Amino acid sequence: MAAVGSGGYARNDAGEKLPSVMAGVPARRGQSSPPPAPPLCLRRRTRLSTASEETVQNRVSLEKVLGITAQNSSGLTCDPGTGYVAYLAGCVVVILDPKENKQQHIFNTARKSLSALAFSPDGKYIVTGENGHRPAVRIWDVEEKNQVAEMLGHKYGVACVAFSPNMKHIVSMGYQHDMVLNVWDWKKDIVVASNKVSCRVIALSFSEDSSYFVTVGNRHVRFWFLEVSTETKVTSTVPLIGRSGILGELHNNIFCGVACGRGQMAGSTFCVSYSGLLCQFNEKRVLEKWINLKVSLSSCLCVSQELIFCGCTDGIVRIFQAHSLHYLANLPKPHYLGVDVAQGLEPSFLFHRKAEAVYPDTVALTFDPIHQWLSCVYKDHSIYIWDVKDINRVGKVWSELFHSSYVWNVEVYPEFEDQRACLPSGSFLTCSSDNTIRFWNLESSPDSHWQKNIFSNLAPALQMCGHGHSQQPNTPSRGEIAS
Repeated sequence: MAAVGSGGYARNDAGEKLPSVMAGVPARRGQSSPPPAPPLCLRRRTRLSTASEETVQNRVSLEKVLGITAQNSSGLTCDPGTGYVAYLAGCVVVILDPKENKQQHIFNTARKSLSALAFSPDGKYIVTGENGHRPAVRIWDVEEKNQVAEMLGHKYGVACVAFSPNMKHIVSMGYQHDMVLNVWDWKKDIVVASNKVSCRVIALSFSEDSSYFVTVGNRHVRFWFLEVSTETKVTSTVPLIGRSGILGELHNNIFCGVACGRGQMAGSTFCVSYSGLLCQFNEKRVLEKWINLKVSLSSCLCVSQELIFCGCTDGIVRIFQAHSLHYLANLPKPHYLGVDVAQGLEPSFLFHRKAEAVYPDTVALTFDPIHQWLSCVYKDHSIYIWDVKDINRVGKVWSELFHSSYVWNVEVYPEFEDQRACLPSGSFLTCSSDNTIRFWNLESSPDSHWQKNIFSNLAPALQMCGHGHSQQPNTPSRGEIAS
């Protein structure tokens, strides 16, 4: 609180002189002074808001995120050294340890929603891209959870990012209206090479020797070569050299996934198209062979040294040999849409098939070479991690089912001292525009009569659902999926 003092100034408790807001002119010598202005309430907004944020951050810590916003494989990544899986959840990077079912979190300091991420080859860093105007490419220290670099070079959002295997460069691709492809020396925060891409780019992948990377998109497969000499000092951005893949009769396809080969297949590049074609390019950028996946739509792929995994519609993931493109097997499908999770108490229920059932599309894949685990994100915002060491005996390691659309309300279930409680202590409820009301509990109690279902690692979890489970092209709305 401040009052008007002598000299026509308002003074506050700190003794500062502030211009009076009193109307009229100052009194002349010999004239009576005008009546004092009413007391002023002076707010130091920046200082108070900063203090409030610091107080909240000191008192509140994020324990668990229930949800995922990854729309494709650009929003899912795996640390090749530990097997930790990282995915996007709004403006938060969730780092999951599937073995321990524990999460770590990195907050985007700009409060912008994240659009893409990738682990560094050594697992020490994560690079992220953002949505919105003037998005940044940020590098985060995984252990310290803090930002180590910020790079501005896009206008309208970042579609995908990647570290080079030798960790010298980071590549970032803007959205279609941005059209900018940048190669960064991230330790110096500078763009060393750049170019414009006239079409929409959906995915990119680095070669194993870091000499080139490949982008794919609308009628687009292009190889970009990093010919920046390590002996000369680069003082300005140079044009990025790119050459198109020779597509032949497949030139009208939309390519949605790409992965450069590993090990003995390091000279090959594998792509998948929306129309369901798996393609292999050789070292000369020539389309060497392609096969039909026999699905209505495919959306993503990832590779190991020996296998290729293709994510498709209706929960299908097909597995092929990398050296021959020979078909080997399908992964088990996830839950079907409309599943009653209350019945899913035994592992065998996961393989129960319902006549005319509809399954969520596979939208993102990443492979853990340490444990031989494949992480799959489905379009209804569910995640499964499969053990694929033996493709003839694939097992589920971990899974979680989240709301597939906006969450409108959260209510904590009341505590009861007697036996009237219908849910265990610590439960809460959420409702969503996906037509479900879900019951959650983050703490498993060995004395509880509630049994955890096989679909979710949260215990216990129930659902009440509305009607309809239509699958819309761009809006994830699987109202019947429970967790």
